[in-house]
Amino acid sequence: MKMRHLFLALAVAALPLFSGSPVAAYDQPSVNLGFTSFLDGGPPAGPGFYATEYLQYYTADKLADMPIPDPELDVRVSLNQLLYQSDQPLLLGGKWGLDVIVPIVSFDSNPLPENGAGLGDIVIGPYLQWDPVMGEKGPLFMQRVEFQFILPTGRYDNDKALNPGSNYFSFNPYWAATLFLGPKLTASWRLHYLWNAKNDDPFVGYGADDLQAGQAVHGNFAMAYEVVPKMLRLGVNGYFFNQISKSKIDGDKVSGKEKVFAIGPGALLSLSQDTHIFFNAYFESSAEQRPEGERYLLRLVHHF
Repeated sequence: MKMRHLFLALAVAALPLFSGSPVAAYDQPSVNLGFTSFLDGGPPAGPGFYATEYLQYYTADKLADMPIPDPELDVRVSLNQLLYQSDQPLLLGGKWGLDVIVPIVSFDSNPLPENGAGLGDIVIGPYLQWDPVMGEKGPLFMQRVEFQFILPTGRYDNDKALNPGSNYFSFNPYWAATLFLGPKLTASWRLHYLWNAKNDDPFVGYGADDLQAGQAVHGNFAMAYEVVPKMLRLGVNGYFFNQISKSKIDGDKVSGKEKVFAIGPGALLSLSQDTHIFFNAYFESSAEQRPEGERYLLRLVHHF
């Protein structure tokens, strides 16, 4: 997940091979790409505390638009999430909650050096969750808005190509919703906007005082069908990332924007109303200025 400084180093290594204007790519922070999927519009068991463990494996052997031969990248991530959902309406009927995520990240790569395994950037997000809109046969729609902040708390060294931390602050709010298309079929989505502050100590290969990654939109989407009542849902899940403004080096805009799309199968196993296991696989395509690979996720959610 925290692959950002690998991307910076690759971009710097490739600069002499390009002609024309400077290129800044592979500089976006790590964000939620595929970590959430089915029934994302609301918590599965109402108010209270939720603990979630995410285990992700990402692998790539292609770095789009970067002429680096035979690259290898493997990233392993453990996300440890604690969420509290209140039963108290705060604004427009939305009930307040708080989301905290602590990541642990490790890398295997070729050919770039790494800063080892360590703490990544902590995510904190106050949010509003609305009660489901109900119909005659059950819920029809549920939604949430979260004001998410990515804090530069992770391990970082500007001499290293790979770092668990990003070394800058990001604002990454989102809207998540689930639409019930029938008694068994659901569609879910989570749509983010991303704004990044400056990194005042960027990778040394840039020879620059600061770097600011461009703004972006990204999101997750999923459709699931209930195969075994109250127990098993199978479906398709995906994500996209699209940078919408240019990055800046020492305040000057530079060319190169990141983009990727991914889709794959998924499953949701409900052991009880309080305990749920997700499995999601994603296969990336259409990448620009970033790696293109495969992502696998195992997620355990428990309501206390």
